[in-house]
Amino acid sequence: MAKNYYEMLGVSKTATDEELKSAFRKLARQYHPDLHPGDEAAANKFKEINEAYETLSDSQKRAEYDAMQAGGGAAGAGGGAGHAGPGSARGNSFFDEFVNMFGGERHGGQSSNGGDISLNVTLTFEEAAYGTQKEITVNRFEPCAACRGTGAKNGTQFVKCTNCGGSGKVRYAQETPFGRVVSMKPCNVCGGSGRIIKEPCTSCGGRGSLRKNSNLRITFPPGVEHNQIMTIPGEGERTRTGSKAGNLILTITVMPHKMFRRKGLDLLVDIPVAFTQALMGDKVLVPTLKGNKIAFTLPEGAQSGMTFKLKEQGIENPKKQLKGDLLVTIDIELPKNLSKEQKQKVKELHESFKPEQYDKAREFLKK
Repeated sequence: MAKNYYEMLGVSKTATDEELKSAFRKLARQYHPDLHPGDEAAANKFKEINEAYETLSDSQKRAEYDAMQAGGGAAGAGGGAGHAGPGSARGNSFFDEFVNMFGGERHGGQSSNGGDISLNVTLTFEEAAYGTQKEITVNRFEPCAACRGTGAKNGTQFVKCTNCGGSGKVRYAQETPFGRVVSMKPCNVCGGSGRIIKEPCTSCGGRGSLRKNSNLRITFPPGVEHNQIMTIPGEGERTRTGSKAGNLILTITVMPHKMFRRKGLDLLVDIPVAFTQALMGDKVLVPTLKGNKIAFTLPEGAQSGMTFKLKEQGIENPKKQLKGDLLVTIDIELPKNLSKEQKQKVKELHESFKPEQYDKAREFLKK
C-alpha cells in the first residue's frame, strides 16, 4: 500500500511550506533517536517523517508524488535516485544551491543577522539644538529569562542534534551541468540550532526568545536636524540563534520654534524695530535661544528686510568644533492711530527731507 506522506505529518494535502515545516519539527522533536536511545520504533518513525518531509517540502517531488497518488502509483517520490536522505537537506534549484554556496539563503533559510527596527522620534527645537537624552521604547525579541535563551525547560534539557553533529548545517550534494556541487544548508531537523530540545520551555514555547518592550536611553548630540537619520548599532531585532543583532534606525522630527528657524548651525530670527530706530540708529536687544538677550547696534538708515549677523551666537557642534551664527532680519514697523499733533509733526518732518535722501526713490526716478 502506498505511503501517505500527508497523514504521516498530520497535515492536509493543501498544507503550505510553513505548515509542513512546523509539523515536521514537532514530530522530529517527538521521535528523534537522541531522545529515545535504543527505541527502534521511534527511530523508524523518525525516518518515515523525514522521508515524508523531504518529498513534500520540495515542490517538484511533491508534484510528482501527488500525481502518482492520483494515479494509484507507489509513493516512491522521496526514495528515487535523486532523493536526499535523512542526513541531507531538501533540494532546490541549481541557482538556489549556487547562491547558498556563497552564503546566500533562499526559500526560508535563516538570516545571519537580526532585522533592523525603524522608529520615529520627536525632539523639541531646543533638544535638537543643544542635544538631549531620551528614553526610547523598542518592541523586539529578547532572550527568554526562564530558559536563558536556549528554548529548553530550565535551560538545560536539550541534546546535540545527530543529524548535523551539532553544527546546525548539513551537506547537500547535487549533480549539475557543471559537475557535482556540494553546499551547506541549515539542518532541517534542528532548524539550524544544532540542538534538539527534550522538553520545550513553557514560557517561550521552545523559541528561546519572547517579544517584549525594552527601554533604551538614547543620546542625541547637539545640532541634529529635522528628518535626520540616526543608526544605533546592535539595538535592533535579536536573533534566536545568537547571531549579530540588527540596528535601530531613528528618524528625527524636530518641532518648529515659535520664534527661531534653523539653517544648518545658524539660527534665524525676525525682529520688529520702530521706524525711528531704523531712521536714527539705535541699540536693539535680540533674544537668543537660551532665553537671554544680547544687544547689537542698528545702524542709521537701516532698511526693512536687512539681515545682520551676530557671530557665533547660533548652534554649536562640539564634535566638529563648529558654531553657527545668529542671523537677525529687521522688520520696520510704522505706528498706528496717530494723534492730530503727531500727524502734524510727521508732516513737518517729511517736508524737511530732501529727495536725495531717499536712495530707492532716486534710483526709481532715474529709470
